[in-house]
This record gives sequence, C-alpha cells and structure tokens, in this order.
Amino acid sequence: MNSKILTVREATLDVLRSFGVDRVFGNPGSTELAFLGDWPDDIDYVLGLQEGCVVGMADGYAQATARPSFVNLHSAAGLGHALGNLFTAFRNKTPMVVTAGQQARSLLRMRPYLFAEDAEQFPKPYVKWSAQPARAEDVPAAIAQAFLIAMQHPRGPTFVSVPSDDWARPAAAPPVRRIATEFAPDPAAIVRLGAAVAAAKRPVFVVGPEIDRSGCVDAMVAVAEQARAAVWASPMSSRSSFPELHPHFAGFLPAAPGGLARALRGADLIVVVGAPVFTFHVEGQCELLDGGTPVWQITDDPTEAAFAVVGDAIISTLPKALAALRSALPDRAERELPPAPVRPAAPAAQNPIPPAYALSRLAALMPADAIVVEEAPSHRPAIQQFLPRPGADSFYTMASGGLGYSLPASVGVALARPGRRIVVLIGDGSAMYCIQAIWTAAQRGLPITFVIMNNSGYGAMRAFSQLMQAHRPPGIDLPGLDFVALAKGMGCPGGRVTVVDDIDHMLSEALASKGPALIELAIDDATTDLFSHPR
Repeated sequence: MNSKILTVREATLDVLRSFGVDRVFGNPGSTELAFLGDWPDDIDYVLGLQEGCVVGMADGYAQATARPSFVNLHSAAGLGHALGNLFTAFRNKTPMVVTAGQQARSLLRMRPYLFAEDAEQFPKPYVKWSAQPARAEDVPAAIAQAFLIAMQHPRGPTFVSVPSDDWARPAAAPPVRRIATEFAPDPAAIVRLGAAVAAAKRPVFVVGPEIDRSGCVDAMVAVAEQARAAVWASPMSSRSSFPELHPHFAGFLPAAPGGLARALRGADLIVVVGAPVFTFHVEGQCELLDGGTPVWQITDDPTEAAFAVVGDAIISTLPKALAALRSALPDRAERELPPAPVRPAAPAAQNPIPPAYALSRLAALMPADAIVVEEAPSHRPAIQQFLPRPGADSFYTMASGGLGYSLPASVGVALARPGRRIVVLIGDGSAMYCIQAIWTAAQRGLPITFVIMNNSGYGAMRAFSQLMQAHRPPGIDLPGLDFVALAKGMGCPGGRVTVVDDIDHMLSEALASKGPALIELAIDDATTDLFSHPR
C-alpha cells in the first residue's frame, strides 16, 4: 500500500487516473474551487453550462467508451439541476461517478448558504451508492469505491458529496484495486434453454440495449443465425442491438401490451436478452403473458429478473451468456427462416414536409458510419422505418423517457468517437431542455449535425391526448421557437428548411461541416400512432 501523504485533491486526481479518467465533466462553483484550482494538463475539463447538460455529456461519453465517467457538480442546487439526467443515467445503466461540493465542515452545523442537508440522501434512489465521507482523509477512498461500484453489473451512477475544505487536507492514496466484473451463467440453465430453442418451431429473440452496451451485437447475430430465429427489438430500447436490415430482424415491439402480444403471437418460445420482460408505457391486457408461451430472460440485472411476471431467468453478463448459449445450440439449418418484414416504400415529397420524407433523405445523405443520437419520441415509428441502424455503436437515446438527455449526450459521444459524424435527431420540445449543450459543441468544434424536427409542439402528447381521449389539453403547442437564432447565439451556424426542395442541399452542407451545424426542419404536425402496431 502506498503510504505517501498527499492532499485529498492530489490523492483524488490519482484515483481518477487509475480508473482511466481522461475527462471531467463539470459546471464549477465556489464549493468546488479548491478541487479545480491549478488543473492538471492530463485531464480534460469539459464545461457544460447547466448541470443537466453536464450529466448528459458524461452519460454519452461513458456509454460510447464503455468506461466510467466522472462528474463534478456545484453543491445541492447543482445536483438538483442534474437530477433529471441522473435518473436517465440510472435507467441507462451508465457507469458514472458524480461528485458535488458541500459547504465547509466547520459551517455545517449552522446550515450555511449552499448547504446540502442529508447530502448523501439527495440523489437516492437513482444512484447505486451514495456517501458523504465521515472524515476528509476518507474522500479519495470513497471516490475509488464509487468507481468500483459503478462498474459492477448492473452498472450505474454513484455519488459522493465532498465538503469544500476537505481538498487541502492530508490523505494517503488508496490502494489501486481491480475487480473482475464478468460472471457466467448457470450451466444447467443454459443447457435447458439451448434444448428449448432447439425444440421450438418458431422461436423468437427479443434484444435489448444491454447487448450493445456489452459489445455483444456480433455474438447476438451469431446466436440468431444459428437458431434461425426472428429477432425483435425490445420496447423503448435505447440502443441498436441488432442490424436492422438483417434478414432475421423482424421489427420493433411497441410499449403497448396489445400491440406486443399481436407481434409475438405466432412464437412458441420467446427469449429476451438484455432487456426487461417487458417495458410498457400504456395500459392494456397482454394476452402473451397469460397465454402460456414459454418465456426466458438473460440479464445481468437480478432486479429485472425478479420483476418479470412470467418465465425463467438466467442471470449472467451477456458476453459469457451468449457464448455459452451458442455452444449449447445445435445448428438448425433445416428450420424455415421467418419471413423478412416488408420494407416501406419511400415516402412522397410534399409540403408541408412529412417527417418520414425528411428522415428518408437524412438516411440517404448521412455517412454510413454516422452515429445517431435521438430524442424525437413522436417520430420514433418513422425513424424505425426510414432510418435503419446497422447495430453496434450506431444509435443512442434515453432509457428513462425523461427529456433533455440526447442533445448533451451527443457531445459526450462526439468526444468519445473522434472522426465520426454525430447526428442529433431531436424534437423541438426535447431540444429546449438542454439547449445549452450546443455551446460546448461549438467551443470544441465537434462534428455534430443537430437536426431539429420542429412540429411546433409536444407531438407525443398530442398522440397521448387522442389515445386517452383528453380533449384539447393545455401546454402542448410550442409556437415561436427559433432554433437557428438560438444556435447562432451560441456560436453554431444553422439554417431552417420549410419546403422539400431545400432539404437535400441544406442537410448535405450541415453533414459536411467540420464543426457543429444545426438544421431546423419545419415538418407536418400530423399526429402519429405511437403504440398500437409494431413495424
């Protein structure tokens, strides 16, 4: 053990280096200055202009690198601003260590300005672990522990509150530790699952975001091909975990019980990999769950396994589980391949601009290796039809349903993937939650194309209001937003498209920009059906 006496700050920076942290995402305040002063050259400080942006950037960076990110927020108020995207990070299972400043220990008994009462309780339950160390010298070890917990499956954010006068106190460097986090499935359960797949006539796989997060898309393709089984994307999946033009890919399951049951009605075995069983967003009867169709689940999350209302579960990290399942499966070359879904015809060009047409042109024009970061929920059916993704590391969105993630997350993804074009596909309502992230993209010259789908309102709420027969609810329309002016005010060039004739050349210019560029698409505001039918 290294017994050299350092300051808490020096020991903490060494902890960050030991975990491979090369960037800190933050928004500074007075309670953090003792940590930030004389900042080292080997760790990049990424400034966000609002704490929700900061956490979103760190989330995108951690998701794209598969390494833990580190966040430094300002006191209780800053953590409060960040809670929406911290909730998303928890649902995204993002490995992240969040710190927030606390007032000096000598002042805490007097409830001072910027004081956080019960600081370690504030972010719960949406962190895996939370602490305010009892002594200043315990801070580096607590942050090291936070990293180790964040990286254990199921991964997720952790939190440490640090009083402002702790950083200059003496502390010993904690020992550098490594924990092997992968764990294997029960061999007997894998044998039973392999036999069930082999015996089934019409097995299907339902793939979830953990497949791409675990780097297992190729392994999942190999399993599906060996089993000659259809593959569906799980409801509301936040990643692309199977190539969407692959002949085995059947489509996207809706988050509605009736629609999901209709999609899977012909299956005689359902195997859910890396996703819950199932995520629903609207009420209804799911005949599938009552009909006796065998369901299996493979997950690294014991809580997800426990909360499934039907079926057997295998708890394992996915690299080990899929390798074991492939070994247990016979090659079913004689099994008839399920019919590939019919690809939709290209939408017609017309005015006002149909969202599907705009998306089809974006798909045709953007680079083949572009990464899409999406938060346009009212257009998701059209996105799934006309903007197919190739699988691994090609698509990111929020697993929580909370808006404000994807625009800042694109900054983190761009920092993690230099040389790749990042395309942010986002609705006008969603964009306003963390619009400040455009400033960071402009300051760093990141190759991000922001595509704002402006239908002058919360399109998903329009769909919900029809589904729930809520007549003319308030707060849905969003007139008067000028995203081009907002972008230019933060140093990002932009343009507005109002007619189909301008789409191709304006998108092409934005996609070729060396730095960020924004395109605002004025699209048809017709309501779409989000929940009833799979693709």
